Amino acid sequence: MPAFPAVSPVVVRAATLLTCLATLSACLTAGGCVLDGAGIRDAAKSAGFGPKEVAAPDFVRETRREGGDFLPVGVSAPPRETRAKSAAGVKALEAELDASRQRNEARGRDAAKVGGAVKPPAPPKVPPAE
Repeated sequence: MPAFPAVSPVVVRAATLLTCLATLSACLTAGGCVLDGAGIRDAAKSAGFGPKEVAAPDFVRETRREGGDFLPVGVSAPPRETRAKSAAGVKALEAELDASRQRNEARGRDAAKVGGAVKPPAPPKVPPAE
């Protein structure tokens, strides 16, 4: 049985629809078409409810590079100062890394031989419990 038998279901649907439309229009009016809330945030900040601006400490300002902003969309990054290695340079680097790997593997085998020659210590002798 409905809570209000005198109210017709058509009137209830119309009232629900009007409430939803009023809520939607209030949200769009308060936030505009942008849903990130920047307008409301800026208004609250100017009214004194937002976080206080804190200046960066000296060491932060001193270590920042000039022009540390992001590049705008569509702008290419400046050319790099270091050039890519040539094919001969890449092959020389690969040979150097292979030689280093072989040296490390040989050292590991030598260390394993030395470690295998050492006998582990005997377990401690525990006196019998009284």
